[in-house]
Amino acid sequence: MIKHINLNLLRTLQVLLDECHVSRTAARLYITQSAVSRQLNQLRELFNDPLLVRDGNRLFPTPKAEQLKLKLDGVLTECQELFACDEFEPTAWQGKVVMSSSDYVAQYILPDIVELLQQQAPLLRLSFQLWSPDRLAQLAELDIQLVSTMLPQIPPGLCGCSIGADYPVCVMRNEHPLANKESLTLDEFVNYNHLKVSGGGDKDSFVDQHLTELGLTRNIQFSVPFFGSAFHTVCRTDMLMVLPEHIAFNMKRMFPVTYMSLPIPAPEHKYWLLWHPRFDNDPAHCWLREQVLAVMRGSMYSITMT
Repeated sequence: MIKHINLNLLRTLQVLLDECHVSRTAARLYITQSAVSRQLNQLRELFNDPLLVRDGNRLFPTPKAEQLKLKLDGVLTECQELFACDEFEPTAWQGKVVMSSSDYVAQYILPDIVELLQQQAPLLRLSFQLWSPDRLAQLAELDIQLVSTMLPQIPPGLCGCSIGADYPVCVMRNEHPLANKESLTLDEFVNYNHLKVSGGGDKDSFVDQHLTELGLTRNIQFSVPFFGSAFHTVCRTDMLMVLPEHIAFNMKRMFPVTYMSLPIPAPEHKYWLLWHPRFDNDPAHCWLREQVLAVMRGSMYSITMT
């Protein structure tokens, strides 16, 4: 196979992976930027992988590119090895994967994911980070392979799959003065203090936007990123809490709480599993996200509410 390949492409690839920058690569190789771009396109076709993925003004190497860089730096003359395409084998996968989500997913769904991965990829190490929506723009630079979050749609420049959808509701303790009412009025909704869960996706900013349009406000007396703390607090106070229905439904089994429809228009909440496009073509990542997505869609604590 080597005799049919322009070996100069491998030198270009080596410099590209060092620089992650087309113009600096061109300067080092004493060729034009357009020539480097043409060779990068040839390399992408040759390896069937994007190799370098643009995010803003920067280029980021894919997992395939990082593997190639290790080989190129040491054994450039052994070109045949660079084009070997080994089948992915989960049982032999070693390394670390970082997932990020709300603490609700971490507490009630992540253990099922860990159990599955421990059985099918026993050498893999899994780490968790609490997700915050303001980190979305930095996902390319973060050491996070998968994010579970709530958003209206998949953000431009990212890849993802739908987990499901539901609508927000108003949660309160069983002994709340409003708990036995058939429905909430707008005045009742704003006259009680509110609790806000700040971790994960944006669950309730639509409430304040709508109230502002009506010339009203609510008092958010307590804000916390953890669902467990939020529910324990609601059970001991008369605060109200706006949350996705599937969480209220599932937590009703564990806490003395109830919930009802909001007295304002409620938007559909959509839940996604997201990743940066530099992982999109990686066989290991493809396998990983298929397993994680299957668990998330099938969990009794997810959006199914069964």
